[in-house]
Amino acid sequence: MSHSPVPTEATKATRSRVTANVVRGCLGNLIEWYDWFAYATFSIYFASVFFPEGDQTAQLLSTAAVFAVGFLMRPLGGWLLGGYADRYGRRRALTLSVLLMSAGSLTIAVAPGHDVIGLWAPVLLVVARLAQGLSVGGEFGSSASYLSEVAPPGKRGFYSSFQYVSIVLGQLAALLVAIVLQKLLTADQLESWGWRIPFVIGAVAGLTVMYLRRTMEESEHFQKEQARTADGSSAAGERKGLAALIAEYPRQLIAVFGLAIGGTVAFYTYTTYLQKYLVNTAGLPKSTVTVIGFAALFVYMLLQPAVGALSDRVGRRPIMFGFSLGCMVLTVPVMTYLGRTDSPWVAFLLMTLALAFVTGYSALASIIKAEMFPTKVRALGVGLPHALVTATFGGLTEPIALALKQHGHETAFFWYVTGCVGLTFLATLLVREPSRTSQLDTTEASPRTKAHA
Repeated sequence: MSHSPVPTEATKATRSRVTANVVRGCLGNLIEWYDWFAYATFSIYFASVFFPEGDQTAQLLSTAAVFAVGFLMRPLGGWLLGGYADRYGRRRALTLSVLLMSAGSLTIAVAPGHDVIGLWAPVLLVVARLAQGLSVGGEFGSSASYLSEVAPPGKRGFYSSFQYVSIVLGQLAALLVAIVLQKLLTADQLESWGWRIPFVIGAVAGLTVMYLRRTMEESEHFQKEQARTADGSSAAGERKGLAALIAEYPRQLIAVFGLAIGGTVAFYTYTTYLQKYLVNTAGLPKSTVTVIGFAALFVYMLLQPAVGALSDRVGRRPIMFGFSLGCMVLTVPVMTYLGRTDSPWVAFLLMTLALAFVTGYSALASIIKAEMFPTKVRALGVGLPHALVTATFGGLTEPIALALKQHGHETAFFWYVTGCVGLTFLATLLVREPSRTSQLDTTEASPRTKAHA
């Protein structure tokens, strides 16, 4: 029996529309995370500009502390922009978040150094990171909600995994800029003024992204929720925002906390901190480490959609179990050997191995959380607890690692990462399979689906 061409064309049109919205959403996410990671990538060059006193470890610790300050704003961003996305739409929230990120990058790009304005130099750096932290805090929940809502049933894991594809692309873009600048400029030029170039790029690119995000379609889930509220279908006195989140979905909140802790610490360990670790502990050249990081992250990026699609077939929990068990077993030996190797190839292979297991978390980080909350609190429910975890665990990853190294207890950090991943393992044991009771299959909460975590 032959199929009618009409459904085929309709299916193609729907797929094309979904793809276009995902691409536009991810391009904005890419630029936001490029700006965020540009700081981490180039801090080895501008640390002495803003913090001239002390040895290399002390300077890196100072810039890492400012990196952590940016994380402290993420819960506020998750609350304000998450609530804004649930009330006024995902598209508006995503446009606002990229504006804040670009403003922070422009501030860093033009900020004078310590030798020009003294203590005001690190103050400006902190202010810029606060704006960027607010942006990223709101970005995750809004972006995760949008990508999961525009994706068709049965392919939500695949499409939502592109959030981390864009995150890694942003980091790769920052590393690519670093590689190019390292080829074109001398080390002295990079430390003097060359490090400002990536922040100029980020600020300019943000203007283009603002336009792209304004042309995105709003998600159908949000439109239906707005219609439900407008026509009086919602119950009188129905809770909204943070009040609804805390009162009606406490188990889901706890689940998101537990699932995010290990994944967040592992992600920042093997992406952001590991490059400094290879320079500062293993003693590999900065330019070599940049290439290693770029290559490993490129492989890591390619794994995201594959693992996301696999979760659509086998469920989210088996993938999360693979991540947590693998990282609990491998973290200590991998980090120990990485600190002793002088081979770029060994460093690349071990970094790629670790990131392959981290994919089990990052490919699912959006969808496994978005499936736990209804549309009315989805951006807030995903964004706020995730931001709190990244502020308290992710943002402190580098400072804890560097502080332990400075005090002669570097190996303790490896066990710290292992313990954090262990918490995610326990959370995965306690969570029911989210894809089977997904809140994305309904436009409003119901007593049967509300407490499935």
